[in-house]
Amino acid sequence: MGGPFPRRLPPAYRAAARRALRVTIAAGTGFYVLLYGFDLAVGATYALFGAIAMAGLSHLPGSGRQRAMLLVGVVPVCWVLITLGTYLSVRTWSAVLGMLVVGFALAFTAVGGPRFAGAATGLQLMYILPSFPPYDPGSLGERLAGATFGLALLIIAEITLLPEPSALPYRERAARAADGAARCADRLRTAPYTLPEAAQRTARALSTGLRSSQVPEAERPAGAGVRQRALAHTGLATRTLLSRLTVLPPPPQGAVPPADEADVGAAESAGATQRTDPLRAVMEVARETADRLRGRLPDGRAHTALQQARQALAATEGGSPAALRRNAALLEVADAALAMSTAADIAVRGRAADVPAPGRFWYARQRAPRLWWRRLSGHAAGRSVFFQNAVRISLALAAARLIAGIDTLPHGFWVLLATLTLTRTTVRETRTTERKALTGTLVGALVAATLLAVVGTDIEVYAVALPPLMLVTFTLGPVKGVGWAQALFTVVVALVFAQLAPATWQLAEFRLLDVLTGSAIGAVFGLLAWPRGAHDELRRSVAVLLRIAAEIVVATTAQVAAGGRRVPVVTAPGHRSLQHALVMAESAYAQYQSEPQGLGPPQVRRDWQAALIAGHHTLWGADRLLVPAEPVVIPPLGREASESVIRTGDRIAAGMLLTSARMDPTGDTAETPAPLHAPTASATMAADPPGAARAYYATVSWLASLATDLERLAAENATEAETGTGSDSKQGQGQEQRAPTVAASRAHPASAPDDPRSTHEQ
Repeated sequence: MGGPFPRRLPPAYRAAARRALRVTIAAGTGFYVLLYGFDLAVGATYALFGAIAMAGLSHLPGSGRQRAMLLVGVVPVCWVLITLGTYLSVRTWSAVLGMLVVGFALAFTAVGGPRFAGAATGLQLMYILPSFPPYDPGSLGERLAGATFGLALLIIAEITLLPEPSALPYRERAARAADGAARCADRLRTAPYTLPEAAQRTARALSTGLRSSQVPEAERPAGAGVRQRALAHTGLATRTLLSRLTVLPPPPQGAVPPADEADVGAAESAGATQRTDPLRAVMEVARETADRLRGRLPDGRAHTALQQARQALAATEGGSPAALRRNAALLEVADAALAMSTAADIAVRGRAADVPAPGRFWYARQRAPRLWWRRLSGHAAGRSVFFQNAVRISLALAAARLIAGIDTLPHGFWVLLATLTLTRTTVRETRTTERKALTGTLVGALVAATLLAVVGTDIEVYAVALPPLMLVTFTLGPVKGVGWAQALFTVVVALVFAQLAPATWQLAEFRLLDVLTGSAIGAVFGLLAWPRGAHDELRRSVAVLLRIAAEIVVATTAQVAAGGRRVPVVTAPGHRSLQHALVMAESAYAQYQSEPQGLGPPQVRRDWQAALIAGHHTLWGADRLLVPAEPVVIPPLGREASESVIRTGDRIAAGMLLTSARMDPTGDTAETPAPLHAPTASATMAADPPGAARAYYATVSWLASLATDLERLAAENATEAETGTGSDSKQGQGQEQRAPTVAASRAHPASAPDDPRSTHEQ
C-alpha cells in the first residue's frame, strides 16, 4: 500500500533537504535581521551570500560539527579576502591582477585535501563579492560585520539543526584492520598454516575499508601535516600487511615452525635455545598498534620483540628453496608490521614519536610549514592537475573581471559566479554543463521577469516568498542537476535584489546576459587550457612512472647481484623521482575518476590502478632490498643466481618500457605487429639455482609481484590493440551534480585515488 509516492524521500533528497534547511535559516536570518532590523543593506547582502557561498555553493565534507570547526577557521580567511577585494576593486587593473593571484592561490589549496578543496569555491566567492560596485572602502566594516554574522549563524546551524552523526574515524578503521591482521597472524601459526576462505574475505573487506573511495571525505588522511601523513602511512602498511598475510606460503612439509614466546621461556629455563615465532610477534605488534590508535599507551615491547625476530629471520641462511621462500615472505610480513607500528606511533604522538632513522618516515621530524612547502612545490609544475586546474580557473576569473570592468556590466558579480561554477576540467563536460545551465537560466529568467512584472514593488511578497524558495532551491538543485539549480537560483537572486532596491523585469535580463557571458568565458578557457582534463595527463604521468620504475628495477637487481656494503640511507636510489611520479599519476587518476564519460561508442577500459600498484611495488621492494636497518655486508650472488635475477629484472623492465610506450607514444614509436603480452609470473621466474642465497629469493618474490602487475596491464593493452582504439574509459563514476551552479570542486581532485598503496608523501 505504498501508493504512487514513496513513503520516505531517497537518501540524496534527505541529505540535500537537511543542508538546505541549515542554509536557508542561516542566510535568511542574517539577511532579514540586518536589512529590516538594522537597515544595513550592505551587511545583509554579505550575511546572505556569506552563508550561501560557504554552504550552498561549496561542498564542505564531514558531519555538522566537523563543518562548523572548519568554518570557524575559515572566518579569518574571509576577512582577509573581503578586505583585499574591497581595496583592489577600486581600479580595474588591480581588481584583475588580484583576481588572477587570489584565484590561483585559492584553487591551488586543493592539494591540501578534501576540506581545502571543498572550501575553495566559497572562499573564491567571498573575494569576488566585494570586487564589484559600489566601490566603497568606507563600507568595509559593515561588509565584515555582515559576513561574520552570516557565517556565525551558519556555524550555529551546522551544530544544532539536524546534525548528521560523525562517520567512523580513519584511526578506528585502521585499528580494526590491525585487529584483523592480528587474527590472521594467529591463525597462520597453526596447521594447516593457511587462511580459510572466510578469513581471507574478512581480510579483504578490512583492507577495502581503508580505500579512499570507502572513507568519507572528512575522514581521509590527505593533509600535508605529520599526523595526517603518518595516518595515511598506517593505512598503507596495514593494507600491505593484510595482503602479505593472505598469500603467506606454508612452511615446507615436515618443517616445524618456531615456538612462540611462552614456549621459548620454558625452553630457556630447561637450558635450550629456540627462535621466537615471528608470526606471534606480528600478532602482538598488530594488537599493540590497534591499542595505540584507540588512545591507549602500550609499552612498545611487542615492537621491540618483532625487531629482534626480524633480525633473526634476516640472519637465516641455507635451507631448502621452499624454506627460503617462506623466510623471504615472513620478512615482508615483519617489515609491513613494523612500518604499521611506527606509522601509527607517529600518527598518535606526532613529532614526539620514536623514529630511529629517517628512511620511509622522513616526514616524522619535519615541521608543518616545511611539509606544506614540499606538498605545494611538488605540484607547482605544468604536469600537476592541481596546477592545471588552478591556472585554468584563475585565468578565466581574471578575464571575466576584465570584461565586466571594461564593459561595466550590470551585476558583474554574476559573470564571475557563472565562470567559477560552470567551468569544468574538460571542454566536453564544460559544454554539456553550460548548455543545461543556460537552459535553466533562461527558464528561471522568464519566471523571475514575470514575477517582477506582476508583483512590482511589493517587497512584502518577495520577503515572504524568499525562504521557501531557497529551501526548494538548495534541496532540488544538488539532486536534479545544474539546469534545475540555475533556474531556481535565478529566481532566488531576483527576489533578493528586489528587496535591496527597486527592480524591474530587466533584472532577469541582466541575470541571463551575465550567465551567458560567464559561460562563454569558461568555455573559451576550458578549450584553451588543457581541454581534455586529466585524460592526456594521466597517460603521460603513468608512462613516466613506468619508465622510472623500469630504471629502478634494473639498478636494484644489478646491485643485489653484485652485493657489497649497505648502510642505512633515507631511501634507495631513484626513490624521490619515482615517488614524485607516483604523486603526479595518482592526482591525475583521482581527477580522471571524477570526470564523466562522454557520449559515443563504448570505450576500452584500462587498469590504471595496476600501473600505480606496480609503482608502489617498485618503491617498496627496492627499499627493502637496498636500505638495511643497520650497516651490513651482503655477499654477491653466485653466477647462476646473478644471471637469473638480472635476466628476470631485465624482462620486467622491458615490459614496463613497452607498456609505457603504448600509453604515451611519440611520433616515431615503433608499431608492434601483435598485442603486447607480458610474461606471466610463473614464466618469468626461472628455476631456482642450486645454493641460492636468501637475497635471491627476496628479489624474485618482488619481481614476481611486478610481473603480476604487468599481466594486468598487458591484458588491457592487448584488448586495446585488438579493437584498434586509443581511447580510455574512466574507472569510476563521475561525481553527482550538486548545488546551485555546482561547487567548482569538480576541478579539484581533493582526495586520494582509489589505490591500495597511496601514501601521499609528496
